[in-house]
Amino acid sequence: MTHMSPPIRAVLFDFGGVILSSPIDELLAYEADVGLRAGFLQDLNKQQSDTNAWARMERGELGEDEFYALFEAEARALGGTVDARTLFLRLTGRIRTEMVDAVRNLRSRYVTMCVTNNMRIGFGSAMASTEAKAAEIAEVMTLFHHVVESWKIGTRKPERRFFEHACGLAGVEAAECVFLDDLGTNLKTARAMGMRTIKVADPRAALDELEGVLGHPVRTK
Repeated sequence: MTHMSPPIRAVLFDFGGVILSSPIDELLAYEADVGLRAGFLQDLNKQQSDTNAWARMERGELGEDEFYALFEAEARALGGTVDARTLFLRLTGRIRTEMVDAVRNLRSRYVTMCVTNNMRIGFGSAMASTEAKAAEIAEVMTLFHHVVESWKIGTRKPERRFFEHACGLAGVEAAECVFLDDLGTNLKTARAMGMRTIKVADPRAALDELEGVLGHPVRTK
């Protein structure tokens, strides 16, 4: 007897790296500007990845100044010098209009959710470094039925509690969700819970895959 997956009722989108261009580009640009080796900041973020300053800030456990001091200390311990305040003011990105278009088109048929690891820095959501960028991001957020930000709920991806919270908010089971993220570690937890997952590297390819999962177009032609 063939096991049938339940129909999809909710589509979950990560923000940075999915709706917004990847913040990794900004990390690499900062490294080049200040003379750090390429990849230093990503390596830093992998050190004690569940308990380092970045993870704690994404859970809302630190104040902004405390976070900057701890992050800079961790960088020094790894052999680099970082001006954390300057770095985080740069961590924004470009809105991917094709993804926003898909969210608009999905709203009437599915519960749409933005599920993001985020920090209370700058002008708010997604660490927007200017008021104009914050307004642009806020407008996109209104397209979702629900927005789940890690710092507001005290848990972050890839922790199971984060996804349980999102499913509870949407009133769906994990197996009724498809989840798009650019980080494999986040997708791994979601997949283990029964979600269908799509890793986003190229946005167009990801939307092709989403259309395959849902069985219908998601883009305005």
